[in-house]
Amino acid sequence: MQRSRIAGIGYYVPENIYTNSDLARFMETSDEWIQERTGIRERRFADRLEETTTTMGIAAAKVAMERAETTPEEIDFIVFATLSPDYYFPGCGVLVQREMKMKEIGALDIRNQCSGFVYALSVADQFIKTGMYKNILVVGSEKHSFAMDFNTRSRNVSVIFGDGAGAVVLQPAQEEGQGILSTHLHSDGAEAELLAMYYPGAHANKWLKDKPGYPEQELGGLFLTAEQLSGGAALPFMDGPAVFKKAVVKFPEVIREALEANGLSAGDIDLLVPHQANLRISQYVQQTLGLEDRQVFNNIQRYGNTTAASVPIALCEAWEAGRIKPGDLVCLAAFGSGFAWGSALIRW
Repeated sequence: MQRSRIAGIGYYVPENIYTNSDLARFMETSDEWIQERTGIRERRFADRLEETTTTMGIAAAKVAMERAETTPEEIDFIVFATLSPDYYFPGCGVLVQREMKMKEIGALDIRNQCSGFVYALSVADQFIKTGMYKNILVVGSEKHSFAMDFNTRSRNVSVIFGDGAGAVVLQPAQEEGQGILSTHLHSDGAEAELLAMYYPGAHANKWLKDKPGYPEQELGGLFLTAEQLSGGAALPFMDGPAVFKKAVVKFPEVIREALEANGLSAGDIDLLVPHQANLRISQYVQQTLGLEDRQVFNNIQRYGNTTAASVPIALCEAWEAGRIKPGDLVCLAAFGSGFAWGSALIRW
């Protein structure tokens, strides 16, 4: 069976830099408070009118395609991962196809939040392995800033996230032993509501049924009432401590799963690129696996958590910095809302 390889990689982050001190102008927080809990010093926010999840994804895709020496006409499938699409529907994949003037190829949107890129990479990998497609564009892109509440009531969430995009072009491997060795995906929805954005959502009518002001009508309903909107119901919710406890278990578990599936150990890893959720989580995982600093790449300090975009952004930065060389063993891992988590082991 044909393995797939990352033939080209690129990323894009907005120019607008917001430091922790900048956020302190809008809410009760401080640089020390944020760094102590997350390791984040600054993040990028997209231009509210000129930049979208799609446009950032396209900017990253253009770099990846140039490095893969691939044209838009040669791309034969798109997998786009995001939790912050331009529209409720349709997804961003078809918007990329349209704006890049590609053929009438398939476009698949992945909604696995922080683990979205790893899931997307795994899906694309299967298409390459079976020979169905030869050039697949995989994008992870997020514009969180448009939906963040920059007030003290939401500081536990809004100080964490940033905007950006990363992309890769996946092609059949050209050398023996090269490419994606395996991917491993998991989920557990038992505690899905611990990290979620409840509204807008199709569950709304059931949730509102016994609430004052619920419209008495046989059909239809409201995604979101004005009362809920003013009360913050449409804002992301996160039980930080609960997510942390789950993440520090599942992160090393799924990394070990990938290594064991290929007869390898943590010492064989040349570089671990974890989803940039929280620097404290990455440090805990590093310690648990007994990895040295040279074996782990973190950039959350400068970009915050860009969810589906964080793994490809970090992977691209690491490659550009010379931290990844041909023949290196690279491990990608992510954990996020759902809960959903996964890993990918790559021989570069």
